[in-house]
Amino acid sequence: MGENTTTVSREDLVGTSAPRRHVELPRPSLEYTDEVAAATAHLYEKVRDVIPAIEWPVMAPYIKAINELKKQRNAVILAHNYQTPEIFHCIADFGGDSLQLAVEAGRSDADVIVQCGVHFMAETSKLLNPDKTVLIPDLRAGCSLAESITGADVRLLRERYPGVPIVTYVNTSADVKAESDICCTSSNAVEVVESFGADTVLLIPDEYLAKNVAAQTDVKILTWKGHCEVHERFTAEELEAYRDANPGLEIVAHPECPPEVVAIADFTGSTSKMIDWVKDRKPAKAMLVTECSMASNIAASAPEINFVQPCNLCPHMKRITLPRILDSLVEMKEEVTVDPMVAERARRAVERMIHLKS
Repeated sequence: MGENTTTVSREDLVGTSAPRRHVELPRPSLEYTDEVAAATAHLYEKVRDVIPAIEWPVMAPYIKAINELKKQRNAVILAHNYQTPEIFHCIADFGGDSLQLAVEAGRSDADVIVQCGVHFMAETSKLLNPDKTVLIPDLRAGCSLAESITGADVRLLRERYPGVPIVTYVNTSADVKAESDICCTSSNAVEVVESFGADTVLLIPDEYLAKNVAAQTDVKILTWKGHCEVHERFTAEELEAYRDANPGLEIVAHPECPPEVVAIADFTGSTSKMIDWVKDRKPAKAMLVTECSMASNIAASAPEINFVQPCNLCPHMKRITLPRILDSLVEMKEEVTVDPMVAERARRAVERMIHLKS
């Protein structure tokens, strides 16, 4: 594995639009009353296996208030699979992986999109909805992988490798997407790489994703030394230890993990494919080698599966909380904007990915 990959690092290479203003809405009461309990009872049934009853009186007033504010703002909430269960199951209108959220963002007829994820996801929603207001509850919700590369780096890569197609993982800024030929997600990376019919392709910035893609194609892959701080921490030795301690354990890995981790997993796929595999197979005991909130989200709807959870949390995803989402809808913050010149080019790269088959 990895013989047809070459990794490049930065060391190897020598404006936003004005935010629209909205009237701030009155701040709702956050008291846990009989009315709140009754209004949220059906939602608690979805998460009762993963959220202790003692915690619900704290969460329920926020959930009721957020769901009411959504209607007032004509807002839609998009939640990534790594969001906590009270967000993913109780207030989100759509949940999924990066590709699913990108598609739903493009389809939205809401006036406001609240992105419960990280900043590059909110930028992607803005790219596909330039006339809509896109909010992220916390501007500090970044991404170690996205921050590993800049648009200037991509321009230098194009100079270094003239004529080589550049495929950029969606886990990147709009500035990086704008310098790319097409975007990809972990679920369609092989298909996108092979769509050019080229001998060599740059697949950036995730080094491990690129190496795992290279194992599934004859295309030579050039990549960048970028990593996800959650997935790079997993090791093959750690997984073997979990297997030894849990007979019958089935391991499901994300392709952002190191190749040696992917090699010993029972299945590897994007977050949506991981979920489908687990729900279809229904193993008695499973471990998801990814951000640990995803296992909680699956467990909420599949309590019969015993999840062994090595809890690697994404600190950026965990900045998105019910109180911050409430503040976002009340005060219409934080608005995500993209320079129109950058957005036009970045949008083309994202839309090429979404419409690849057509």
